Amino acid sequence: METPDFGIPRRLASRMSMAEQYEYLRTRLSRRRTLVTAGAVAGGLLTGCSGPSGPASAPASGPAAATSRVAGAAIAPFGRHLAFGADPKTRMRISWQVPLAVRRPFVRVGLRPDDLSRRIDAELRDLHTPGLSGVRPAVEQYYVHAALDGLRPGTTYYYGVGHDGWDPASPAHRSTIASFRTAPATPERFVFTAFGDQGVGKSASANDDVLLRQRPAFHLHAGDICYADANGTGSTSDGYDPQYWDLFLRQTEPVARSVPWMVTTGNHDMEAWYSPDGYGGQLARFSLPDSGFDPHGTPGAYAFTYGNVGFVALDANDVSYEIPANLGHTDGRQTKWLDSTLGELRSARDVDFVVVFFHHCAYSTSTHASDGGVRDAWLPLFARHQVDLVINGHNHVYERTDAVRGGEVGRAVPIGGSTDPARDGIVYVTAGGGGRNLYSFPSGVKDSYEGNVTRHDAVRSFHWTRSRAAEAETVEWSRVRYTGFSLLKVEAEAGAAPRLTVSALAQNGDRIDHFEVRRGR
Repeated sequence: METPDFGIPRRLASRMSMAEQYEYLRTRLSRRRTLVTAGAVAGGLLTGCSGPSGPASAPASGPAAATSRVAGAAIAPFGRHLAFGADPKTRMRISWQVPLAVRRPFVRVGLRPDDLSRRIDAELRDLHTPGLSGVRPAVEQYYVHAALDGLRPGTTYYYGVGHDGWDPASPAHRSTIASFRTAPATPERFVFTAFGDQGVGKSASANDDVLLRQRPAFHLHAGDICYADANGTGSTSDGYDPQYWDLFLRQTEPVARSVPWMVTTGNHDMEAWYSPDGYGGQLARFSLPDSGFDPHGTPGAYAFTYGNVGFVALDANDVSYEIPANLGHTDGRQTKWLDSTLGELRSARDVDFVVVFFHHCAYSTSTHASDGGVRDAWLPLFARHQVDLVINGHNHVYERTDAVRGGEVGRAVPIGGSTDPARDGIVYVTAGGGGRNLYSFPSGVKDSYEGNVTRHDAVRSFHWTRSRAAEAETVEWSRVRYTGFSLLKVEAEAGAAPRLTVSALAQNGDRIDHFEVRRGR
């Protein structure tokens, strides 16, 4: 039987918002699976995440039928990935994938790998992708999530994931046991890493290897995660293969099973098949802190504090002029929440630095250049609350600005330099060399990085306007440029003289940039 064609004609889709596309599809689909997007089941008290260990209720339809045909012992979990809960000192979220639905999924947790006595029930989320005639069949994917709350700060926990028929504590599966560490009770030195635009392939995997060698406490992923949506316009006319997510989660597991993987949304993460804003797929695959402003879940927007640094993730699709599929989809709620959240973090006595990360660039000269929507909506707030560092992706290169104040260079920050955001302005980093095919800089503009510094000239570039026009601009703020795969490594130090030491590493491990952020006392 041929799969019905549920697509929207390309000419029609180009004139529709994502919400209008979703409504169009909803009226045509004769069968929709309900995507479970409730928060993960709370599971845990102090010293061992104790929680309900009795049977979890099995889904009433599809998943139960699937497990009646395939024994649980034959279904191996894969794609484990961690994320912090709202408080990294006491909350962790463990997520993974199974190739078929399973009964009563769970996590075993303990303080030793040979004692996983605590069993926490998990939630199974069924994600259905409709088929497209002549292009792809319908796809069922199953993601599992467990919430571990009430953990001890600064403690290493061991865990294994399983379900009926597959117990990680059994001798046959003990090799699958992994570990994580909660944030310390009081600020101390730590390292985090960051990049965007990763995808699936040798370069993406190689960047994971470099990342793991830095021994980060966690990783920030600035969007465009796996490129299952190849076009990135947020339209159902985009080329889309949901099974790229299977490949991506397998690729990422060696890192993300022990390093919390804190993602935000890029334009390639708007997958229009699942929900009006295109984020139903991300809500199925990831468990992240709540945004605090969207009861339905905006997975790319949230905040957390680790040590002496506050972190804010943003969904830049909400303000992008370049790719407007989701422009204004939160009706200003995200920007209002951002203002409030930055104010709270800046006034918190134990927070020295505030780092913001999102996908579309505020300042870049590469292929996509700069997004005027980001500048208009958020840069005044960054300045008002003296944000210390902004990390973006979108452009598949490494580029770093001087300290920018009022759209101009507030202070030159050469390689090895230092800056104080309260006095000089904010440094913006494009860390888009995560693994996807590389971009270039404007014609005649040379790379300039540590060990290969070229003359600092003005660069002719552009920024996107509300009318989707590319408005030319000549900029002085482009300080470091590197056309190659890379990642960002940031070392945070607390104490009497707190600082962020920011380094960029090429895929061979060589340092291509470094600078310091300090705040006057």
